[in-house]
Amino acid sequence: MKIAFFDFDGTITRKDTMFQFIRFAKGKLRFVIGLVMLSPILISFKLGLFPNWKAKERLLTYYFKGMSEEVVLLWGQKFSEQVIPLLLRPVAIREIEFHQLSGTKMVIVTASFSIWLKHWCSLNHFELIATECDVEQGKLTGLMKGKNCYGAEKVRRIKEKYNLGEFEQIYAYGDSHADLEMLNLADIKYLKWKLIK
Repeated sequence: MKIAFFDFDGTITRKDTMFQFIRFAKGKLRFVIGLVMLSPILISFKLGLFPNWKAKERLLTYYFKGMSEEVVLLWGQKFSEQVIPLLLRPVAIREIEFHQLSGTKMVIVTASFSIWLKHWCSLNHFELIATECDVEQGKLTGLMKGKNCYGAEKVRRIKEKYNLGEFEQIYAYGDSHADLEMLNLADIKYLKWKLIK
């Protein structure tokens, strides 16, 4: 059997889905107000002064802390059906169709949160490894459950879930330096949709 690991944001999609999901769930006005309130953190993150995982937790806390997991998952389902299809890269659609026809096991490995990807992955026959939201008594705490699924954590999570020696061929697809460790697991690897050695 073959297996293919796909990064999601920027690889399968044209845009970062976290901001797209927040805008979809909260509306344009609340989304923009939040970006203004969180701008010092976001600017610090862009300058490399604030870690990726902490910036994500601040966004999650501001917009979703205390919300019902059931409600957020419902928003994720609607987002999967209404928005994600509009964000897909044509080259990604073609490659996914190729693997579907070939009977390849397909896995999304992403730093995005599973709450807005579970349904899309189910519809498109993907298994999912993603960043998880911490939930207590059915409500989001604003924190992550475990580590941000980014960089070396992607590799750790893949090896935890799969025995790579069982697969005759491994594919991997990414779009940034954070995906290089995952790409190095593969026999056939693409960075920004260009075949690399």
